[in-house]
Amino acid sequence: MPDLPPPFLYPSRIRFVDTDASQRIHYTAMFRHFEAAEMEWLRAGGCPYSDSRMAGVTFPRVHVECDFQAELRFDDLVTVALTVERIGTSSFTMVFAVSSGDRQCARGKIVVVCIDRGTQRPCPIPSALLDSIQRQLAK
Repeated sequence: MPDLPPPFLYPSRIRFVDTDASQRIHYTAMFRHFEAAEMEWLRAGGCPYSDSRMAGVTFPRVHVECDFQAELRFDDLVTVALTVERIGTSSFTMVFAVSSGDRQCARGKIVVVCIDRGTQRPCPIPSALLDSIQRQLAK
């Protein structure tokens, strides 16, 4: 089995707004942390969704999931590790692992599909984005 590239690591902190009445992270807040890691990963690769080379394409999420393994509370420092599990013709799948210190706290997955703004149909991953993803996987 070939060695996988190391994950992209994004440090974050659980904010007060992320928590609910139980003083733990609200389940929906984890997706904001996933998205923040995704945006920084794209910037690090030199091809954010806002890049002019992405004009004409949208990037909706067609599948999201998250399993919580340990509690997270306000002000906990976390690391979100992002890896790419799959690259298809018009979609790609990111996997996230969230830890706090030595505790594994959550695992998740997001599938993004590239959609042509004009036709509202799936389209190939833009070449600039595909190149960026492949470069980061080759590291």
